[in-house]
Amino acid sequence: MAADVTKDTIHDTIAKKLDVTGHLSATSATANVIKLADLGCSVGPNTLASIHDLIHVIKQKHPSTSQLEFQVFFNDLPSNDFNALFRSLPLPADGGRGYFAAGVPGSFHGRLFPASSLHVVQLYYSIHWLSAAPKGPPANRGRIHYAGASGAVLEAYKAQWGEDMGRFLAARAAEVVAGGMVLVVGPSIPDGMPYSRLANGIMFDCMASILLDLARQGMIKEEEVDAFNLPIYAPLPGDIEAAVTKNGQFTIEAMGLNNPAPWLTEGVHVDMVEFTGHIRAAMEGMFLSHFPSHVVGILFDRLAVMMSELSEEMESAYKDKIQVYFVLCRK
Repeated sequence: MAADVTKDTIHDTIAKKLDVTGHLSATSATANVIKLADLGCSVGPNTLASIHDLIHVIKQKHPSTSQLEFQVFFNDLPSNDFNALFRSLPLPADGGRGYFAAGVPGSFHGRLFPASSLHVVQLYYSIHWLSAAPKGPPANRGRIHYAGASGAVLEAYKAQWGEDMGRFLAARAAEVVAGGMVLVVGPSIPDGMPYSRLANGIMFDCMASILLDLARQGMIKEEEVDAFNLPIYAPLPGDIEAAVTKNGQFTIEAMGLNNPAPWLTEGVHVDMVEFTGHIRAAMEGMFLSHFPSHVVGILFDRLAVMMSELSEEMESAYKDKIQVYFVLCRK
């Protein structure tokens, strides 16, 4: 899991800053319940592992709080396969869960929970998803993203992310108790680095190239490619700081950039066909909403070949510090 490389820093910050006993003394009917939320949880094992680790950190800090109970809310869009997620949960009788679980469908860009009802919220690898492609972006001919595009296109994406992040922070400010924490890990980019240098930028350029080839073959229209923009923006650290400052309800307790794939420096290589399969699972629906299914099938089949041919370039791109983590505390 890419978030593992920041786990120690995040957990140290939680151990130092989260005052569980203070929260418990301030509640009544649920005086011994700590409520956690995993936003954009998807269905994989990473979400369960991160929740398990988070609970372990809180218990370690307060070993004498024997009656402490945990309630975990797993959130994602209604299209998420919550049944698959719930089937993967350890059974309470096995003693392997240690928390009560519930699913909460909806967009994390808006309110999901009652006021002051959560103690810790985590968001792993979802901060880059926009609620929608930028509204009325300037002409972006031959591209499906802002990687390598004009400054006006980049600014349209940046503005959309700023709007979405503002809504996200406003919702969490309402839902998280004073002293509660918000943990975020996701893709980012250092100041001054062009997005086209990132692995995703390389991949999005390949996708656009394949779609344009299909347009030249008469399978789709080039105008359809020009009108399609992926709703993805990797924020700069400065974007995040500006959004938090504008919201005014949180302090930044920890923040940094690091390498999301340190194992690549140890001679381990990425299976690009498998990598493309994961990309397809995450992104296919967006393409199907705009292009015919047979075109989307060809797109990802050809993408797997192109990614394999560009494996060295892709792996090199993942060695940069392109992952951001930050921990917020509710004022």
